Amino acid sequence: MPTEILMPALSPTMEEGTLAKWLVKEGDTVNSGDLLAEIETDKATMEFEAVDEGTIGKILIEEGTEGVKVNTAIAVLLEEGESADDIGDVGASGGGGDKAEAKDDKQEAAPKKEAEASKPESGDVTPAPAAPKKDGERIFASPLARRIAKQKGIDLTELKGSGPHGRIVKADVESAKAGAAKPAEEKAAPAASGGQAAPAPAGPSTDAVVAMYKNREFEEVKLDGMRKTIAARLTEAKQTIPHFYLRRDIQLDALLKFRGQLNKQLEGRGVKLSVNDFIIKACALALQAVPDCNAVWAGDRVLKLKPSDVAVAVAIEGGLFTPVLKDAEMKSLSALSAEMKDLATRARERKLSPEEYQGGTFAISNLGMFGIDNFDAVINPPHGAILAVGAGVKKPVVGADGELTVATVMSVTLSVDHRVIDGALGAELLDKIRENLENPMVMLA
Repeated sequence: MPTEILMPALSPTMEEGTLAKWLVKEGDTVNSGDLLAEIETDKATMEFEAVDEGTIGKILIEEGTEGVKVNTAIAVLLEEGESADDIGDVGASGGGGDKAEAKDDKQEAAPKKEAEASKPESGDVTPAPAAPKKDGERIFASPLARRIAKQKGIDLTELKGSGPHGRIVKADVESAKAGAAKPAEEKAAPAASGGQAAPAPAGPSTDAVVAMYKNREFEEVKLDGMRKTIAARLTEAKQTIPHFYLRRDIQLDALLKFRGQLNKQLEGRGVKLSVNDFIIKACALALQAVPDCNAVWAGDRVLKLKPSDVAVAVAIEGGLFTPVLKDAEMKSLSALSAEMKDLATRARERKLSPEEYQGGTFAISNLGMFGIDNFDAVINPPHGAILAVGAGVKKPVVGADGELTVATVMSVTLSVDHRVIDGALGAELLDKIRENLENPMVMLA
């Protein structure tokens, strides 16, 4: 039967998007992997690919439409032998798969004579086998997927579909091996106890808040996708992650002197290192020195990573990105500097792909350039920790000889997920970061 093409979730945090542009039109033939549309997510504009082959029978959502919920039907794909007359009410509601599935069941139960009449005239096409069932429940699969599965001897009841509503499509069958293909491992339960967490107490309703200020002049600001996502993620982080905080002062005079010498030597190459570049390198090397901290929370387990993938918060208009510098421990300061500048520029233009801002175990948030002395950052799940970096300021300190002197001191706070990292381990990590920054030459060894 005709297949609904649904608004995809192009990032883990996407709940709705804008259908910016159609790259196909009704009547176009598409194959798996062909580009269908450009979709604006909460983070960036991305291209959406077809997962199955067929003909675009009907476009349900016009380009430029905002606020299209994930899993809403945006178009209808016709398979071999189908025509626009077969579309009927598919996608008429603009979302939800109940109608489509009900109609699919109805068509499966249609009289044999009607089924024969709907076959394509070509004698080369092998009819698709009947839809299989598992525990009395029907397994949804495209006719093409059923034909390929029959030819390869694959049991569809053991496959997990990647198409709309879990429908098994051609790509799922082609990637499976003949015989008993095992379904993909189900996602871990959100709580280790296996029970569903009680809903958090809700704050005042929108109407209640607006009523408080009914006699005051104000402007309502509409929340875009990014701001909604930031609100949801940070609320989740503070409600579900047991934060604790470790603070240290780091003396920067040796680093500032060393940075000045390096930048003078690198002028001919057009390279200018920032203090933030040194901080990234220091954190990456510290994660290697304390590998138990190079970890993330994964629901019912902890994942310890081998490379140091460090995320850095970048402020953009209306929100922020956290692009990830992968294998940061292996890269030179100049390479990290160039990569960070590129990621920050494309972040502000909202041109990063999800692979560039997802992942990592550790993050850095630097507000020192805004004159902030110190602050506490919120952990970005599933990261194990985030380092909040303040400004370097001149302060009186007691020197190694006991004499009072003046030094450039930077205050940092390490926010730590206690499920992943214990206090003593977090303190060891922060001390390694301090050691690297106060002795910058060791980072070149």
